Amino acid sequence: MKKRSPSPAATDCPCASGRPLADCCGRYHAGEAAPGAAALMRSRYTAYVLGNEAYLLATWHATTRPASLELDAGDTPQWLGLEVRSHETSGADAATVEFVARYKVGGRAHRLHETSRFVLDGGRWYYVDGVLHEAPPAGAQTRRR
Repeated sequence: MKKRSPSPAATDCPCASGRPLADCCGRYHAGEAAPGAAALMRSRYTAYVLGNEAYLLATWHATTRPASLELDAGDTPQWLGLEVRSHETSGADAATVEFVARYKVGGRAHRLHETSRFVLDGGRWYYVDGVLHEAPPAGAQTRRR
């Protein structure tokens, strides 16, 4: 699988940290262990943006990891942004991260709203699985509280 490279003008990390890719998620892609579940989740989002299937599989817990992802199959999403909504730890070795990732496929905008579970195993954080939140129907208005 060929990795997609960010454009020369895109020096900021795609995870929306405001830091350069090399100083942010790029260092985790290069082998440094993510210090927590939120950092791992951000680095996984960035890996999707860059098409880094090897990193995604390497950071997926062995108990739930698929054999492959086939990121180049069909329409490739154009990732537009990430919002981390919450991060909670559960003891020293488990955490959840709720996020919304926005993307376009075939000119249509979509949102991926998920609460992901992570575990610390052998000194490294891994993605286990996630619960998708339903998107509101098209045209529906939501109230903020």
